[in-house]
Amino acid sequence: MTTCVLIVGHGSRREKSNEQFLEVVQGFAIRHPSYTVSFGYVELASPSLEEALKEAAKHHKKVVVIPLFLFAAGHVKNDIPLMLNRVRPKFPNVEFLSTRALGVDSRLAKAIDDRLLEKDSRIKDEPHEYAVVVIGRGSSDPDANGDFCKLVRLLQEGRPFAEVQATFIAITNPRVPRTLDLMARARPARLIVIPYLLFGGVLVERMEKLVEDFSKKYAWIDCQIASPIGVHEAVYEVLEERLQQALSGKEDLSCDNCQYRVEMPGHVENAGGLKALLWSLRHSYTHTQAMPADHAHPPMQKHVLVCGNVDCSDKGSLPLIENLRREIKSKDCQKKYLVTKTSCMGRCGEGPNVIVYPDGIFYRDVEAKDAAELVEEHFVNDRLVSRLVDNIMQ
Repeated sequence: MTTCVLIVGHGSRREKSNEQFLEVVQGFAIRHPSYTVSFGYVELASPSLEEALKEAAKHHKKVVVIPLFLFAAGHVKNDIPLMLNRVRPKFPNVEFLSTRALGVDSRLAKAIDDRLLEKDSRIKDEPHEYAVVVIGRGSSDPDANGDFCKLVRLLQEGRPFAEVQATFIAITNPRVPRTLDLMARARPARLIVIPYLLFGGVLVERMEKLVEDFSKKYAWIDCQIASPIGVHEAVYEVLEERLQQALSGKEDLSCDNCQYRVEMPGHVENAGGLKALLWSLRHSYTHTQAMPADHAHPPMQKHVLVCGNVDCSDKGSLPLIENLRREIKSKDCQKKYLVTKTSCMGRCGEGPNVIVYPDGIFYRDVEAKDAAELVEEHFVNDRLVSRLVDNIMQ
């Protein structure tokens, strides 16, 4: 095997926490028998990250480092890159790659939802009866704290809970006792607290004690604490995605939680499809506009450019233009859609070429007989004619 996948954990003085980490590593190894899967720790446990990197480099031509951390804070941003810089010169013939942390991902929000359902199945049918408090570890890195709050917001988007609050057990504010007291003033019928941590340990025990104290103080509120995320399918899915991103050299779009790209709870019907993609592009377009000017007539909805240069003309672009204009006129939409003959679009041999603005849709090899379908499907109903699409420009 030429590739080693090295999963990096934080490390704990508690052996049980390290065993939970190893359970994820072993599960990942079972899923990827074609790779050598090893592990190392940033601190508090052995083998250290440096030891693990050196051992992996002795036997493999490529080492992919995957941080099993929820968010990118000091260990991911500093410790791992610095250690890689220290080890690389000692193994010049080995390729070292490093991936992002788990980060903000709708699948991880779904994992929180699953743990809530495991604790109390009634929450699925009666979410409005529940307030939810999600507890993060807390970090001195504002990016990590901000990403945690964003993930909690994704959870809130998925179900109509009475209230959802993000809070922290350490380092930053708001802290758990204050958040729980504020939640009590909202008088929820039921309250579930969930630690957003991968593994149990001292912090979870501290959270359990705080929830116990809260229940004594506010005995009339039904308060429960759910389990940490732990070994969950979502964790494996994101780890696998990070591995493939590193090997391919490609990253996901920054909008990888866009409701038009993934099936987010509460917005499943919006994901995928040409219409969703077109809507998203048009939506981004309208957000870039300046304040609209005053017009004496409604604004043009679509401007259609059709190549009228020699090559496209020989293939029938002029009849196509006439048919488009005829179809638009038959629908009495001359003030909505404008068809313009243009010079060469630089794609000779692929025409007739058609571009539809503001949608940014590039069609090629369009025939005169396609005019009726284009007008009906794309112009009127905003559904792309997929068989003719060559490119989507932004």
